[in-house]
Amino acid sequence: MNIVGKKSIWLGISGILLVLSIISIFIWKFNFGIDFTGGTLLEIQFINKDSSVSEIKEKLTNIDYFKNIYVQQTGDKSYLIKTPPLNKDQETQIKSILNEKIGESIELRMETVGPVVSKDLTKKAILAVILASIAIIVYIAWAFRTVPKPASSWRFGICAIIALIHDIIITIGAYSVMGHFFGFEIDSLFITALLTVMGFSVHDSIVVFDRIRENLRKYPSKDFDTNINESIIQTLARSLNTSLTLIIVLLSLLILGGNSIKPFISTLLIGITIGTYSSIFNASIVLDIWQNAITNKNQKNARL
Repeated sequence: MNIVGKKSIWLGISGILLVLSIISIFIWKFNFGIDFTGGTLLEIQFINKDSSVSEIKEKLTNIDYFKNIYVQQTGDKSYLIKTPPLNKDQETQIKSILNEKIGESIELRMETVGPVVSKDLTKKAILAVILASIAIIVYIAWAFRTVPKPASSWRFGICAIIALIHDIIITIGAYSVMGHFFGFEIDSLFITALLTVMGFSVHDSIVVFDRIRENLRKYPSKDFDTNINESIIQTLARSLNTSLTLIIVLLSLLILGGNSIKPFISTLLIGITIGTYSSIFNASIVLDIWQNAITNKNQKNARL
């Protein structure tokens, strides 16, 4: 199986997915939750009579400050309502309207996030992703410091981050599609899912990179392409089995779990699937291309 020899195919697939993801992000953008925009979150459960998302919206949007609301069913007779920030009188009014026009209900939770808090959370989320990426590069460079020359431990780290950026962009692009068609919102759980995807993706890449390092030590006479191809094949079954086990669990949660966790599970499912692909067909391929470019440059300089 010559995986490295078909690098143009694997990179071509990734290129297409990246372009589609970027187009989706620019066209459909995102639905930001109250974690990032500020607002009030109310979860209620009707006691005797069930309702529907459309009925709740219809009853509430007749009032001016309820024009911009988001309603999602979270369980049996329970619904999540997100609105711009409300004061106490407005909170009381929304409950009264639901009780009078639909049926008696109980409040499961009520949260209000101000614009200052949401702005701070946005900065912290971006900072968390940046710091995690830097820490990954430094860790891999240190962990692979004994890799035989002419390979470089820093190249291993940077290639892992390139694959990671690939995973994050495609996951975010897919989420914008789900946001457009299913109303999924960007919230703190989405950031948690992204950081989880980052960790899983790097973990999978390190497994392949570690085998490459071992093979470079054992078979220094073999060319770089051969060592990388054999390393990918040797770790292929492990990577696929590990990912498939997790994907099965996530699919079960997606099918059987409540609506409130579907955005979180969907993000994990897409990110881990793409992360598995990139760990096998992107990170090592990019490392191979980079190393061959360095080798060819050194050979050219030596001949001059």
